[in-house]
Amino acid sequence: MSSNDIDGVPAPELLREHAGSSSSEYAADEKVAGKHEEDVLLEEEEEYGMHDVTKPFPVDPDAPEETHQLTFRALLVGSALGAVVGASNIYLGLKTGFTFGPQLFGAIFGFAILKPLSKAVPSSGILGMLLGGEFGPKENCTVQSAATAAGGIGILFVSAIPAMYRLNLLSALPQQDVGKLIALTVTAGFFGVFFVIPLRKYYIINQKLTFPTPAATAYTIRSLHSGRTGAISARKKSLALLFTFLACFVFKVVSGYAPGALFDWHIGWSLYRIGFTSIIALDNYGWWIEFTPAFFGAGMLSGLNASWSFLGGMVLAWGIISPGLIKTGLAVGVSISDDYPLMSYQALSFTDPSQYITAPSPRYWLLWPGVLMMLVYSFVDMFMASLPTILKLRITSFKVNLNPRDLFAVGQDHEDDDDPTPMADRVPFLWWTTGLLASTIMSVAILATMFNMNVGTAILALILGFLFSFIGVQSAGTTDVNPVSTVAKATQLIFGGIGKGTALALPQAQMLNLAAGVVAAGSAAQGTDMTGDLKTGFLLSAKPKNQFVAQLCGAVVAVFLNVGLFILFTTASPCILHPPASGQCTYGAPSVSAWEAVAIAVSAPSLPIPSSSGYTAIAISIFAAITVVIKHLWVPKKYWVYIPNWNAVGLAFVVPQTFYAIAMGFGSVFNYIWLKRSPKSYDMYMFAIAAGLLAGEGLGGVFQALLAVAKVDGGHFGTSIGCPGFEFCG
Repeated sequence: MSSNDIDGVPAPELLREHAGSSSSEYAADEKVAGKHEEDVLLEEEEEYGMHDVTKPFPVDPDAPEETHQLTFRALLVGSALGAVVGASNIYLGLKTGFTFGPQLFGAIFGFAILKPLSKAVPSSGILGMLLGGEFGPKENCTVQSAATAAGGIGILFVSAIPAMYRLNLLSALPQQDVGKLIALTVTAGFFGVFFVIPLRKYYIINQKLTFPTPAATAYTIRSLHSGRTGAISARKKSLALLFTFLACFVFKVVSGYAPGALFDWHIGWSLYRIGFTSIIALDNYGWWIEFTPAFFGAGMLSGLNASWSFLGGMVLAWGIISPGLIKTGLAVGVSISDDYPLMSYQALSFTDPSQYITAPSPRYWLLWPGVLMMLVYSFVDMFMASLPTILKLRITSFKVNLNPRDLFAVGQDHEDDDDPTPMADRVPFLWWTTGLLASTIMSVAILATMFNMNVGTAILALILGFLFSFIGVQSAGTTDVNPVSTVAKATQLIFGGIGKGTALALPQAQMLNLAAGVVAAGSAAQGTDMTGDLKTGFLLSAKPKNQFVAQLCGAVVAVFLNVGLFILFTTASPCILHPPASGQCTYGAPSVSAWEAVAIAVSAPSLPIPSSSGYTAIAISIFAAITVVIKHLWVPKKYWVYIPNWNAVGLAFVVPQTFYAIAMGFGSVFNYIWLKRSPKSYDMYMFAIAAGLLAGEGLGGVFQALLAVAKVDGGHFGTSIGCPGFEFCG
């Protein structure tokens, strides 16, 4: 999962759900005869489930050889699909801080587009050279590689970069900073791609990590290309994904013209209007229902543990602690209506710095327990998950766990090493080392000239990004959760100390803090995503050299795509960059608020944290750490589902929108019941439908932003029926 502050949605059950969720490559047509299609697919799923996920799939001697794995059509379609997911991620990330990986979306939709195209376009002529020819699993892997890279780096634009604008560190409008935004994105994106190659050898070849979602993607691609039953599976999955995507897209756009009736049900406000006056507190604390397909789908993917941990954290934070803070006077709210008792408890920025301590809002008070909880949980859980591997390596070998010589010897190895990939198919040593050196020099030059960082601090930011990628890859490879956005806040602490030590002025110290955070978090996130992508290729025996080229092409798309989308969203909703005093905005941008608050705190002469909030943060983080240690040491894995996911609980403290947790809770319950009652249809359709829900609402939100820029959106032509205070909502 990838956050921002859980970077993406955790999907611990994805491998079981999607491993071979359709058919076997060796299935003969006769196998289908006399049996229900889904029975055959389920039998073949069991065959796939027995495969050792640390080794490539066995080669089918009867399968035709793929002579063209890296093609123009694969790069084009993969980049386009990655752009769809990237656009959705900007929308979803600004809403809650969640982003979602495009691997399975790119694999399924890529097959749905290119398989018919490969048969329809004649193989001769220029058009045939570009779009025609047989389409196989390795080329499908190239599609999802380009999609993964093109859909990445969005984390920067839902976290640290908007925080720079909130602190007035850049120009008034992003349109005036296009060059700086592109340069900063290039710095994080390409540096992350080039150091992926040594990570591939260490984590995929040597440590043999599982990488649940990338492995599930490989199983899915393999099953889609498995003859007749593969065609059956592909057709069903593709149609389910397409119809769900279109339905959610249309619903999101239409609901923008009547959000109070179709999208948000403010139950507290409605009951208040008919005489139950005290129930208005439900609305004031953010408790209403939102019919958000994306987060219903997120709950389907996350499972019961993560979703209900998130919902439980919401109840604790916004149902118990927040009202208690208001009642005891430890936090205050802001009136947002002269005619109705409507209050906002979500303000984060204050005109008087002393208010951060003397009169914080509940949201600001809750921010610190949430951030520290996620930070401590990520480190402790990652350490405990890695401990058996570390101990095993030290018992069986006197070599250091991380041997730099082994790590960087990629491309200089021999054919008889542990990597089954032929030397001719690997990324040449000269390619990635030259690229890494060039991207380092370029990054240092950009950070020095555009963001006033000296050479030493710029290199330190790059080194931290490289180190944080180890945490991200280790976590994603074992648990499918990518915590780099949370962990990279450690960069802010380090550079906060550097800013104070060098006596920088406050704006310069904050710029140093956030720019370094962008580079560290962005490059680590990119490196983690790309390593998982190489795991997919490893299982499919695709050429790493081809994937590397696809990743570079996708990264180019991601740079310009994300900058353009950021400008679009901030033009449509200026409150993203300059939230009103009440904190009310269509986009809650919780990750932005967290980065902003940490930058203010670590660069201030004294920490602007209320003492009650700080003590609570320390106490609850210690409790979370103890829980994690107990879980790993003494609780059998089959009972882990009953132990709270403290990353999700911490996110609930940071995200004030309770309705997202409600939607995820319902989505996870729906998925659980579906699995119990109809495992065949669940295995066939679950991911396709969940992906359609996520991408449909996300792209619908992008289209809404376009309508807002054109001034033809619901804010100009819609109705405010059902919205509190008869103001437009949505």
